[in-house]
Parts: sequence; structure tokens; C-alpha cells
Amino acid sequence: MADLAKRKKITVAALLGMLGIMIGLTAFAVPLYNYFCRVTGYGGTTQIAALAPEEAINRTITVRFNADTGRNLPWRFEPAQRAVTISVGETAMISYFAENLSDETIVGSAVFNVTPFKVGPYFSKIACFCFDEQTLAPGERVEMPVTFFIDPSIMDNVNLDDVKSITLSYAFFKRSTTSPEPLVQIEPKSSITAEQGT
Repeated sequence: MADLAKRKKITVAALLGMLGIMIGLTAFAVPLYNYFCRVTGYGGTTQIAALAPEEAINRTITVRFNADTGRNLPWRFEPAQRAVTISVGETAMISYFAENLSDETIVGSAVFNVTPFKVGPYFSKIACFCFDEQTLAPGERVEMPVTFFIDPSIMDNVNLDDVKSITLSYAFFKRSTTSPEPLVQIEPKSSITAEQGT
């Protein structure tokens, strides 16, 4: 009987340990997947860079820009220009525009990738609106810049010699809805007037 009780305790401990591991893997699945995509460029995931290369290389690639929105997001979202042609290693800055067409404040966030997927490890962004949630008040329109370059190390990969154009795609999705707060709080029996900020 003592041996049976000991085996039951071991079985319960093993099951609890496996449950703990599964919960841990679930909690870290998204960060680990994001890290994997950043390192490998899997699925056209772009890279993040602090600085641009010191010089450009005599090879040009056309970068096209795409914009989409989720079905439940009443925003107009579009690139300021459809395409640019840049040299490898050259820093480029372009803009997207977003406008809230609804009568409520909406928070949106963007997902992004590049195609062909195989250029993901070589497409680096220095600044991008996709790193933060965007909150737009009713009727608000904002310009959102993106600064990027194509890493010169692309020249070392013979499998990318055929790449003449890259498409950078963003898709915005609705995150939450918040009720706009009044910009001016009026206190009773006060003669002070407040200016509304922009």
C-alpha cells in the first residue's frame, strides 16, 4: 500500500509539473514566436535597426506600399505614395495616413510584413508607427512616418539576386473603443476659462 501511495504521489507531481510547463510555454509562446520571426525574418517579418548603413550600394530595388484595415475598423488608411526606388543601404522615409471616419475614439494597432518573405531579414526599420498603438479621435487624421533601409548584406545572399521589388504591407485592426473625455472641465462658481489643446 505504501508503494502504491508513493507511485500516486509521483504521478500527481509529474502531472502538475507537466501542467506548469504547458502554462509556461503558453505564456511565453507569443514573445518567443515574435523573437523567432525577428531573428529569422520568418513570414516576411522585418528587422529593427538603430542606425542606417554608412553608405549605399549600386543596386536599386523598388519598394511598394500596401495598406489594409480590419472589417470592424472604420478608418481610411493609405500610403502617401505607392512606391519608391532606392539603393541598397540608402535610408528612405515615407508616410502613411490614417483617418477615423467614425464618431467615436478608436484605438488601433498594425501588423506588418514584407514580400517576398525571404527578404524579411534584410528589410530594416529605424522608425515605424507599428511599434505603438494608435488612438484616433472622431474625424482625426494623422500622418505616420516610416524610416527604413535594405541591409547591404542582401548582396551576400545569391538567392536574393532576383529581387527587384519588395512590398511593405500594413494592416490596422481595432483594439478597443474608449469614450472621449471633455477637453475642458468646468468648475462651479469659477470665472476661469480654459483653452482647448490640440
